[in-house]
Amino acid sequence: MCANYLPVTNADELLAFFGVQRDAQAETPPELYPTGLGPFIRLVNGQREFEAGRFGLLPPWRREVAYGRSTYNARSETVSTKASFKESWARGLRCVIPAKAVYEPKYAEDLTSERWRIEKEDGTPFGIAGLYSQWLEHGVEQFSYTMLTVNCDSHPFYSQFHEPATEKRMPVFLDLEEYDQWMSCSLAEAPQFFKQWQGAMNGSPEPREKRTVQPKRITPAATPRNPPEPYQGGLF
Repeated sequence: MCANYLPVTNADELLAFFGVQRDAQAETPPELYPTGLGPFIRLVNGQREFEAGRFGLLPPWRREVAYGRSTYNARSETVSTKASFKESWARGLRCVIPAKAVYEPKYAEDLTSERWRIEKEDGTPFGIAGLYSQWLEHGVEQFSYTMLTVNCDSHPFYSQFHEPATEKRMPVFLDLEEYDQWMSCSLAEAPQFFKQWQGAMNGSPEPREKRTVQPKRITPAATPRNPPEPYQGGLF
């Protein structure tokens, strides 16, 4: 699973690698977590369009943003049947999520973990297979999206991440020439993309930046000017 990634927001990169024109740096955080606003690409009348949506898909029956904390990844094995995703899947609302890098936890023998940054060896961005939802809210079109994932227990690189003795999973990374086909193919054809990506990847530790928290101001308790003498009990 992937709950944290770096979105592609630069206009030149979005045009060069994803064929869309938009500069999203002003509206998208440099690092995305569930419920954050991030970019994705969809097809409209056969043409790629840039959209901004919430990372964490919101189905028709749960529109509160916080629900996205449990729907930022969709298992490819159950995406067609799970309640949160099945309507978007049936409607063919497939998208591509542009990412410079993704983050995963790597565990040591003592079960402590550190965050690792994963990116393509050649430095080009990932295009991740996604699913989106759309609706009108007070007359304004809204979007949310999720990443598709596959089992990667046997992957030579990605299987080193996530907690020991748990299933290993990775996002569905697409090749550049697969973007339009993924977004436009039939439902019967879509599962052909649910496979481990075999391209070259690099990984290295990159801890989260520590946020500075201002200490709370503590007001000392009032002290009596003349505290009473402590009671001295007698022996009898």
